[in-house]
Amino acid sequence: MSQIKANHLTFSYDGSIEPVFENATFTLDTDWKLGLIGRNGKGKTTLLRLLTGELSGQGTLTISVPVAYFPYSITSEQMEKTAAEFAYELRENCELWRVMCELSELHEDAEILYRPFSTLSHGQRTKVLLSILFSGENDFLLIDEPTNHLDAQARENVRQYLSAKQGFILVSHDRDLLDACTDHILVLNRKTIMVQSGNFSCWQESQERRNQFAKAENEKHHKQIKKLQKAAKRTAEWADKNERTKIGFDPIKEHDRSISTRSFIGAKTKKMQSRVKSTERRIEREISEQEGLLQDIEEIKSLRLSPLKHHKETLVTVRNCTLQYNGTSEPIFKGLTFSVRQGERIALHGTNGCGKSTLMHLILQKAGVLTADDSLSVNGICETASGLIVSYIPQDTSFLHGSIPEFCKERGLDRSLFCTVLRQLDLSRAQFSKDISEYSAGQKKKILIASSLLTPAHLYIWDEPLNYIDIFSRMQIETLLENYRPTMLFAEHDIRFRENIGTKTINL
Repeated sequence: MSQIKANHLTFSYDGSIEPVFENATFTLDTDWKLGLIGRNGKGKTTLLRLLTGELSGQGTLTISVPVAYFPYSITSEQMEKTAAEFAYELRENCELWRVMCELSELHEDAEILYRPFSTLSHGQRTKVLLSILFSGENDFLLIDEPTNHLDAQARENVRQYLSAKQGFILVSHDRDLLDACTDHILVLNRKTIMVQSGNFSCWQESQERRNQFAKAENEKHHKQIKKLQKAAKRTAEWADKNERTKIGFDPIKEHDRSISTRSFIGAKTKKMQSRVKSTERRIEREISEQEGLLQDIEEIKSLRLSPLKHHKETLVTVRNCTLQYNGTSEPIFKGLTFSVRQGERIALHGTNGCGKSTLMHLILQKAGVLTADDSLSVNGICETASGLIVSYIPQDTSFLHGSIPEFCKERGLDRSLFCTVLRQLDLSRAQFSKDISEYSAGQKKKILIASSLLTPAHLYIWDEPLNYIDIFSRMQIETLLENYRPTMLFAEHDIRFRENIGTKTINL
């Protein structure tokens, strides 16, 4: 058993105001099945890049075993080749028979190794690259969000596959995947880094207990500080009042006093002032013990939504609908019938390529949000209520660029409110001055989510909104939707989100 040790690891990107890591110290065993979690932008991918040696920081990072990183970067030339042709370029000494064995564990036919990589689905590409990754021996594997864009069946295959492996770090925001595949959790907290045995649910349960204890301790210190401050103020007032009686007195009214009484009063005042200083030292001690208690607590701040009420009960009607792209022999789907009524949150469910996004685009075209697609042939009925206002989150974030003020101006959003929502989604103020194209994938997704939340609408259409979104923000968004119950049509492969939010599921 080997170990990876970080000692006072510090790293920051050029031009960044705050370091990503500062004096981070931790030890990992290389036979662990380690889940890595943290808010978007906290440095999960950066840590993996430090472990691969792609980045270097201050302090020491000792790695006694070779490491390999997923996902591999695939060039445009490799996209046109078969995986069998370029596998050895991704992994040194890669043997195809080992890759085929790994593919069989993922319930995938080895023939996809001999098809052009560009023709494979997202799920098939992920399976091929994971098979290449695990085809080696004795490496510590760094796996960065392997289930993004994968359908439910592909996720289940990956979950079963990884649960039988060991010796890896898994970055994922899928709570079920982390529960099934990990035996330790590495958490990038707000101020610290923590390693704990157990899966995500074990960590979450113990973290809730730690948070409750920290809040109780903080409240106890806060009450004690207020009590001591009152006592110090009262004693100081007594001392001042007593001190003022040293000079000047009425010999008739105060016949028991003389000039020699001043020394007694002075001694008494000094004793009171000493008591004040002692109380102040106790206050400082209480404050120092209070510091840091709440530094790592993830506050799930409440978000707001402004759904509109439409005069019609049924907002979308799809009846006996068949979609097919021109020039193809098979329809995407046929004979689909359903409706979206106010208050419903309908989940579109199915494998990759079954037509979820295409159906959403068709509804958006009918509502006037997107322009009509001439390459798509539609048979049957797809209607939207007149005057329907739709708020849309697409899968793709690559089109995002420019500054936040420019984005708000383009979308007609109040900049101050927009930044407030981003802060509630835990986007740091330092990000506001950057070009959006420089954001991480999760931070870009939060830009689209914040925009949708600030757009009053009758219907919210969200296409895989949680891709790359951290676990804490997922729970935050779930709470929002459960509280406001807007009318929604969405596609999302996160099983817990779909089960918690959806009122109805349409299987394509």
